[in-house]
Amino acid sequence: MNNDKNKTNQSPYFVTAIGIFALSFPAFSQVPVDAAEDDDGEIEEVVVTGRFISSSQQLVNERITDAFATDLLGADTIARLGDSTVGAALRRVPGLTLVADKYIYIRGLGERYSTSSLGGAQIPSPDLTRNVIPLDVFPTSIVESLRVQKSWSPDLPANFGGGAVDIRTKGIPDGFTLSFEAGSGLNSEASGTGLTYPGGGDDQWGTDDGSRALSGNLLAAIDTYQGQIGVQSLLSSLQAEDPSATLADAQALNRSMALELNRTAVPQDKSLPADVAVRGSIGNNWFINDDWEFGAIAGASYQTDWRKTTAYARNFIYPDERTDIEEETTEAITMAGTVGLGLKFTEDHEIETTTLWLRNTDDETAVTDLFNENREKSDGLGWRSYRFQFEEREMFTNQIRGSHFLGDATRDRLPDFVNSLIAWAPTSSEITWFWSDSEARTDIPNQLEVASQTTTDPETGAVLNEAVTLSSQSADFRFTDLDDEVQNYGWAATLPFETSRSIIELKGGWQHARKARTYQQTQFSLGALNVGDIGTLQMPLDEVFSDSVILDPANNFVFDRQGTNNESYIAATMTDAVFGMVDWTMDDTWRIAAGARWEDYRQAAVNWNPFGYSEADPQITTDPVVLEEGTFSKDEIYPAAAITYMSELWADDFQLRFAWSETAVRPDLREITGSSYIDPITGDLTRGNPGVVPSGVTNFDIRGEWFFGNGDNLTITFFKKDIDKPIEFFESPASDTTIAREILNANEATVEGVEVEFLKELSFLGGPFDTLFVQGNLTLQDSELVCDANATGFACEADAPTNPTRALSGASDYVANFMVGFDSPDAKHTASIMYNVFGERLYVAGRNGAPDGYEQPFQSLDLTYFWYPTDTMTLKLKAQNVLGETIRIQREGITVFEEDPGMTFAISFNLSL
Repeated sequence: MNNDKNKTNQSPYFVTAIGIFALSFPAFSQVPVDAAEDDDGEIEEVVVTGRFISSSQQLVNERITDAFATDLLGADTIARLGDSTVGAALRRVPGLTLVADKYIYIRGLGERYSTSSLGGAQIPSPDLTRNVIPLDVFPTSIVESLRVQKSWSPDLPANFGGGAVDIRTKGIPDGFTLSFEAGSGLNSEASGTGLTYPGGGDDQWGTDDGSRALSGNLLAAIDTYQGQIGVQSLLSSLQAEDPSATLADAQALNRSMALELNRTAVPQDKSLPADVAVRGSIGNNWFINDDWEFGAIAGASYQTDWRKTTAYARNFIYPDERTDIEEETTEAITMAGTVGLGLKFTEDHEIETTTLWLRNTDDETAVTDLFNENREKSDGLGWRSYRFQFEEREMFTNQIRGSHFLGDATRDRLPDFVNSLIAWAPTSSEITWFWSDSEARTDIPNQLEVASQTTTDPETGAVLNEAVTLSSQSADFRFTDLDDEVQNYGWAATLPFETSRSIIELKGGWQHARKARTYQQTQFSLGALNVGDIGTLQMPLDEVFSDSVILDPANNFVFDRQGTNNESYIAATMTDAVFGMVDWTMDDTWRIAAGARWEDYRQAAVNWNPFGYSEADPQITTDPVVLEEGTFSKDEIYPAAAITYMSELWADDFQLRFAWSETAVRPDLREITGSSYIDPITGDLTRGNPGVVPSGVTNFDIRGEWFFGNGDNLTITFFKKDIDKPIEFFESPASDTTIAREILNANEATVEGVEVEFLKELSFLGGPFDTLFVQGNLTLQDSELVCDANATGFACEADAPTNPTRALSGASDYVANFMVGFDSPDAKHTASIMYNVFGERLYVAGRNGAPDGYEQPFQSLDLTYFWYPTDTMTLKLKAQNVLGETIRIQREGITVFEEDPGMTFAISFNLSL
């Protein structure tokens, strides 16, 4: 028995060929020479050569013993894959795809259908517009293993669609450990120079020093004038105090407020440095006496990456006339710190704590040249947009968990009367508990966008000259703050009973989770209605918006608040849950696990106007109808059952599993309000919907697993999901220059498919194949969503979708991974070739006859090589996207979006003691 699914990469053609080839040879199932058996024929110990295969045995054992089907990735596997974030590593798991480099789609279901936890506890999300956790914030350096459960069990939250991902951080070591790693790298697109702008003094640490922050003086002025800071409003306020006040006085006051904004952002060329990464950890374990054991581990990491991309967007009807070209340079700072403590009393009691701090910051500078229906390319006139955005995301988590057995060591220390009370309980009875308190914060200080008009070459579109747009809103300043807090705690008790033929395990518990989120967006505009000299608008941006130019009476600059007063909101959820399960194993042949979970779920969300100063314009509405629309509550019982047949059919361990469950998928907090916002991922205007309701999901799985004594394994899974009232985005009416979408319930959706995964040593081929292995997985699936406006009972309210019956957003027909690995006989070298590809997937659904947009297959080929000159030193080399693939979205054969992420190369050195 060995390796779980250390997923890596595979094309469907390779998988099919290798699978058929391997199944044709009896050697695929041969028992290893180094396997020792006891009298019952059970394998007691397996010794397998090869760093990769042997490192996964513990995870395979966990996978075998789980009553519900799971997939796992261990730290050694992740290191070999060369992925630096949890999101990137998870795309190696069967049926998982990565969207926007941060969101995981499981079995073709969007990010809302997957949940993530840390150490089994719910955690907050630093994402501005979604409750789901962007998995690019977690560096793989903190990870011990990743667990993906695709069959729901009652001990998990019922908000379960495609699957649940649990990130398990590194635990307490068995002895002294010290590790340090340093590395560097580069991206092919980020060579030479890129764009940047004058920032703050602490940018290298991923945090703003206050230079971008919203001025306290400006906030005080807004408060003084009750949020009404436009020229005419100020004039009315001034004249109320002094009737002799003039328009010039109001203009001067208005412009003085504008000076409180940071206006130094101007694009500058910068020679882009190489990527840098350093990380280290130290830990130890101490035996205080025969009964007490204490352990501690601490780790930290710092990484900075520079990326430069050029993205091309085209209108599918006028692809040559209406285009966008965006050049963006991003400096990404990733920092992490972890501290873990563990206390153990005998073999029966253990308490562990985990403290985790993460910071992930993107500092972006972008210039976009575009043509639209108002200014087409052949007109020789266009638009230019500048964007400067510093987005800092942080997460801080404290967790404590304990496990307690009623073993002999405990009973020996208890009074006799207590032992008499618990005599009925088996010694392997266990009580576990946990408490988790987490906070996620996202801060975008002074996101600045400036609009310019350009004169261009009608043939090439090259910009000949430009000038800042003459408009009151030529510059847009946005300040965004998100705070997301989650408390999650609970306990569980397990009572195992054993007879000569059966093992019955009873498990039950209680969990509580509460989440509070506040989102505040403050938006200002600044621009000139006219200027004394038109050449003023052609100067560099920091000069156009300099103090002297703004205050010059000849330039009619105006400053005001923008927005519709519903971008900000306050939301909360609270869930109480009780679950119970029975796990019955008979004759080591049949295993039946069944149970249910009762959840009482409450949710509330309301628009928040931070600048409401009157009953007519309050910060929070008092309208009972609006308040009721923003609330939702429901208590329901969610059942699950799993049946497993166990034998030695064709392998040392064979398991045939069947699983069924009923779960729910709930709308995000923001989606049940009537607020609208710009989605930072798609750039679309997104509207909430108080009428959206949770989706009901019925899950079916049939899974066959073969685990061979030499470490080979093969898994085949058939799955189906029926979704009632699935939650989806649909395009809605908007202006010619705006793409809008709204959240709605469709009628129904179905996802079904098959997953195949395998690991196979090639030593049976002899000669040079003795040190090679292949591993891979392939998922073939089909999804269908129905939006029928004329359906009886429940009608889909989408506005004229082009295809009322279509695939689910983000669903691919296939996902494949394939890896060829090499482990040298002297254990000094390892190398891997990894291939990953996903099939065409729906990116945007069309409306009013407009075609659907599909993201095209992306074939990723990665290489890694590790050299172990000593037992304590490792040199690592990796190359990613060596095929030079690009991201492409097409509508009816027209490429409407294209971006080249470039090839990445990295080298690092690790010292571990």
